[in-house]
Amino acid sequence: MSSAIVLHPAYFGSILQFAHLAQAEKVIFENEDNYQKQTYRNRQYIYGANGSLLLNIPIKHTGKKNIRQKYKEVKIEQDFNWQTIHWRSLEAAYRTSPFFEFYEDELIHLFKKEYEFLLDFNYDCYQAVCDCLQLEQPLQKTEEYIHEIEQPNIDDKRYLINAKLKPTVKFEHYTQVFEDKYGFIPNLSILDLLFNEGPNSLNYLENQEL
Repeated sequence: MSSAIVLHPAYFGSILQFAHLAQAEKVIFENEDNYQKQTYRNRQYIYGANGSLLLNIPIKHTGKKNIRQKYKEVKIEQDFNWQTIHWRSLEAAYRTSPFFEFYEDELIHLFKKEYEFLLDFNYDCYQAVCDCLQLEQPLQKTEEYIHEIEQPNIDDKRYLINAKLKPTVKFEHYTQVFEDKYGFIPNLSILDLLFNEGPNSLNYLENQEL
């Protein structure tokens, strides 16, 4: 078990990220970095009727080339009704799962409240998932950006935000809604685990060999 880890806040976050989170004694979120595209900051993958399905949050572009934008300054583009679309996609994918209705009321508010900043939304996603998991993991944030963390008691896991990362972890199998069509798909959004495994999700995360 890691004594402390540093992570990027994500759009719910992958199962791998939450496995590290559940097995850490302390979690610190990177709050001062620059925004990067094609990461779990604004996307998640769920298991839909046609296999892996990408849900992507539209963001407002600054219009300024070659100027890096702070993650905490990135605003959500509200012209696309994305929250309704994403919630309907989750309903279509997981309505028949064992625990969708069990957690529905604890999550639906995230798709009804209008958020200005992506980071604020992602922190609320994190808190909602922790509530569902009954995981008591205090939310701590960095106060400055450190490129390389050299403290021996802190494990840098910020790379897990990379959506193109190919995990080397062999995830334990659990039953998925459309598994009979496309087989087991590992390391999807934490919501896939939550809707399929319910109260057993935390035990699953704690038992993965990282």
